[in-house]
Amino acid sequence: MFFRLMIKDIFFDLDRTLWDFEASSHETLLELCISHNLSDKGIADYEAFIKNYKIHNDKLWELYRVDKISQKDLRRERFQRTLADYNIEDVTLAEKIGEDYVATCPKKNKLFPHTIEVLNYLSVKYKLHIITNGFHEVQHIKLKHAGLSSYFDKIITSEQVGVKKPNPKIFKYALQQANAEECIMIGDDLEVDVLGAEQMGIQGIFFNPNKTKHNTDIVHEIFCLSELKALL
Repeated sequence: MFFRLMIKDIFFDLDRTLWDFEASSHETLLELCISHNLSDKGIADYEAFIKNYKIHNDKLWELYRVDKISQKDLRRERFQRTLADYNIEDVTLAEKIGEDYVATCPKKNKLFPHTIEVLNYLSVKYKLHIITNGFHEVQHIKLKHAGLSSYFDKIITSEQVGVKKPNPKIFKYALQQANAEECIMIGDDLEVDVLGAEQMGIQGIFFNPNKTKHNTDIVHEIFCLSELKALL
């Protein structure tokens, strides 16, 4: 045990920590390019289209995190802007692709290596919970289709609380809902998950599968989920 407390509860982020968002999203986007016949609209290179989409999506998510764009507008705007890169001004098409994306992507069951193995190990020793900035309904669909729902006691979403990580209010709410005091937070976003949790006195583990370089002094950093078995 490498922690100053006798841990009883563990909070996980979901996207990019357990559920492989990048792989699931990429597969879904390719399927939508084909099903919507985007090649007939002058988009010959689907990989380039997806690359452009990700740029727009990341920028819009930054706006969403600080409440400068609504969930509905985010879902449409990211495709509307990407289509506009190809001189396609079609709001109806953008809305339909956005709807299909949200309906399809959460049903993918792609997980990071060792997810099930580690959850099986941890769930015997600790109560497990989720704290996520993802949309409430969508996150529950992901958990169900990936076979993860049974592992978690509380599922805390930013949509449910009304604020997003790293706002201390979502961590405070999660602690109250889980009746947790001696706990840790595990996530892939250093600022949002780990440093956000530490503001509330929750120890963090930074999951860094891509080995992203940083200058932040953190106590625990892992590059594979399997490392949790040695830490906990």
